[in-house]
Amino acid sequence: MKLLQVDFDFAGPFGDEMADMFAGLAESISNEPGIIWKIWTESHEHQLGGGIYLFEDEASASAYLKMHSARLQNMGVKEVRGLIFDVNIPLSTITKGPIAQTSSQ
Repeated sequence: MKLLQVDFDFAGPFGDEMADMFAGLAESISNEPGIIWKIWTESHEHQLGGGIYLFEDEASASAYLKMHSARLQNMGVKEVRGLIFDVNIPLSTITKGPIAQTSSQ
């Protein structure tokens, strides 16, 4: 499993308005190859949007980051910051990370 962290400058909308505006995008993301889940992130105070994603493997996470960065840039986002991490399953399980149910490793 690989965790992908993405963030970018975002002026809104936030909250319920963001949820309404991007519901179709969320549906699309849920069908991406290799995705297990996504947690959407937003900060009105810092004018940031983004997400934390869990993917089955690095190839899926890398392909998604490339595609999503291009999509965001087409939407006017100038810089997309994305990092792919390994997941420490034993420690994440102790701290109740939502990965234990998705992994047989």
